[in-house]
Parts: sequence; structure tokens; C-alpha cells
Amino acid sequence: MNQQIPHDKSLDNSLALMQEGYLFIKNRVDRYQSDIFGARVLLQNAICMSGEEAAKVFYDPERFERLGAVPKRVQQTLFGQNGVQGLDGDAHFLRKQLFMSLMTLPQQKRLAELALNEWNACIPKWENAKKVVLFDEAKNILCRIACHWAGVPLLESEVKERADDFIAMVYAFGAVGPLHWKGRRARAKTEQWIREVVEEVRAGRINAEEGSALHVMALHRQLDGSRLDTQIAAVELINVLRPIVAIATFITFAALALHEYPECREKLQSDDDNYLEMFVQEVRRYYPFGPFLGAKVKKDFVWHDCEFKKGTLVLLDMYGTNHDSRLWENPNEFRPERFKQWEGSLFDFIPQGGGDPAKGHRCPGEGITVEIMKASVGFLVNKIQFDVPEQDLTFSLSTMPTLPESGFVMSNIRRKPEYQGETTVRPYPYVGH
Repeated sequence: MNQQIPHDKSLDNSLALMQEGYLFIKNRVDRYQSDIFGARVLLQNAICMSGEEAAKVFYDPERFERLGAVPKRVQQTLFGQNGVQGLDGDAHFLRKQLFMSLMTLPQQKRLAELALNEWNACIPKWENAKKVVLFDEAKNILCRIACHWAGVPLLESEVKERADDFIAMVYAFGAVGPLHWKGRRARAKTEQWIREVVEEVRAGRINAEEGSALHVMALHRQLDGSRLDTQIAAVELINVLRPIVAIATFITFAALALHEYPECREKLQSDDDNYLEMFVQEVRRYYPFGPFLGAKVKKDFVWHDCEFKKGTLVLLDMYGTNHDSRLWENPNEFRPERFKQWEGSLFDFIPQGGGDPAKGHRCPGEGITVEIMKASVGFLVNKIQFDVPEQDLTFSLSTMPTLPESGFVMSNIRRKPEYQGETTVRPYPYVGH
């Protein structure tokens, strides 16, 4: 182990990691007054880093690789095995282009329109409901629109089950025990479902619209002329669908922010799109989503007097970087206006990874996340009125990922007076056809 940087004294930090969650790296960065320290994590020696400069180094493809960096338990739940997250070099670049081709600005806007249409269509049902749990509604809506947009056939009667499975994968990666095993079962079931869909497309029994995610993943030809292995095609199609459903977490935190900071709601009602953008970005910065990312050292190098040996596991602190007081003034305050001055650095704001999404490992669906959040926040602020009954809105930073305990319950929901009489009909009787 390198002796030039601080080292945590514990024999193994796995238990501390589970207990401290999002704050595991940040607590030690503050304790050692160092952006970099060594620790034994998950039964192996690791280097933990935080901050903008650390992110720049972490996303240098000459220094780091992803092959072998993602723990099996994360592959078995969140990412799937042999997906784009674990590739490097030309293989990663070529696979990433499939995702980038699907997530253009017009497609981001299309998904936002679908989301808004779905929210509007919920109003009559909500007006007759005693209460509604926003997180549950959001995951179902997002599953419905993701499959419709991607071209994946899905009966309306299946929406809740599939949405629950996508969310189970997301909420299993940091869990142990029953929640983790639930995620693994959901992963296996979903992969089987999507494999069958891919096979049906290849056999000509399902007509996938050209340019849709289903069409791209099922029929893509690699450089040697072969198609993706059916299992890998399924994993990658899930890697398109699952992150869209996971936006339900951000939407729930956005509702919490509207409740906790009513002055923001007032500013959003002015229909100022600039403020809406700032609000959504501050939700993504302030509230917890991804805790950290892992990579392995590609070749020996020295940075900040630390020797990085080939094969060493390195963890980059996402949550801590988004709450770094050198980058964000009063980082533990919720203040959307801070994004007026933000210049769009690729390494200081990393709720979904850092670097250039077209070339590196930053999430290619970040634009989709922002646009769907903007549509959803606009709906909550401008289309409906609701009460927030007494409930447990706390969330734990030791749980990865985390969510307000109640899922954000709304009651006495009614359409705003200026929208009385407005009706919305879904453009499709069931998803995918």
C-alpha cells in the first residue's frame, strides 16, 4: 500500500461503507483533510478520491479502465453482465454510440412530451383517490413511456410488475439480504423477457420501428458483421429502459424540494424556463442519487504523490464532489440560483458521472433525465394542486440508493382552475403497439 497518502486504519471498511453509505468517502476526506486516501474495501486495497481534479484523473482513459471494476453483485442487479459500463477503448466507444444515437435532443423532448401526457392523464384518477404515492405513480408512468418510446411491447396489465422489477434492480445494488436477492430475481426475470422480445424481432414476428431502441439493439451489426449476442442485446436494451424508470427517484426528490422550499414553487409558477432548469439541476446536485463510481488502474502512474499501481480499485466520490465546498458555496443549502453562474464543467457536477458522455463513461441519458424532470416538475407546479399530509419524508444517507421514506404522499388532488375541463387521452391503448 502507498505510504504517501492517508490510510484508513480499519482491516476492512466494508461494514463502514454499508453503515455510512453516501458519506463514507466524504467523512474520510474531511477527517484526513485530503482528497485522496487508501482503504481496504470489499476485501481489496482501494484508493478513494473526491473533487473536480480527482474526477478529471478518474475519467482519463489512458489511466483507468472499467473492465473488472464493477463488483459482481452490482452486475447481477443494476448493470447486468457484459454491458457497456464494463467496456473500454474501441469496444466501449462503438457500443456507446448506439446509446448516443438514441438519446439525441429530439428524443429527449419526445420522452418529456410522453411523460407530461401521462401525468395529465392521471388527473381524473387522482381526483377520486384518497391519496397517491408519487414515487409509485412515477415509476409506472416512466416504465410505460420508456417501453412505448423504445418499441418494446408491454400490455397495460404488465406495467406495474415490470416497473417494480426495474426499480428492484436499482435499489438492490447497495443492499444486502432480501432486498438484494429481490433485485437479482428481478434482473433474471427482466433479462428473460427482453431476450424473448429480441428473438421475436430477429425472427420477424415483432416489427421494430427503425431507429427505436429495440430496433437498434436487436439488429445492430458489429464491425465483423455479426449481431450482438442475444443476451448482451437484452442487457443493453435494459440499460436504456432501467435508467428512465429510475428517474422516479429524482422526481420524488423534486416534489420534496417543492414542499420543503415553497419559495421555489412560487418562482417556478412564473413559467421561467431558466429557473426550471436551475431547479432541476439543483435537485440532482443536492439530493443523493449515485454514491460513487469504480474503476481500475490501467497502468502505473503517480498523482498527488500517490502511486497508482496497475489493477488497483479506485472509487470516485460522486456525492461528495457534488457537495464540495470548494466547488459549491454552502453546498448543504438548496439554492437553484447557484446554477446561474455554473459554466457547465464536465467534472464538478457529476450526479450521473463525469466527462464527455460521447467518449467516456458519463451516463448518455443525462439529457433525458433533465427533460423528463422538467416536464414532471412543471406538471406538479402548474397543472395540479394537492395537499401533503403528515408522513415520514426523511431519507437515510446510509441507504444506497435512498428515497424519502413515504415515497411522497399527496392527497386532495385537483386540477388547477385554469385547466378545468381539459382532457388528455393516451396516444396508445397499450405500450409498444
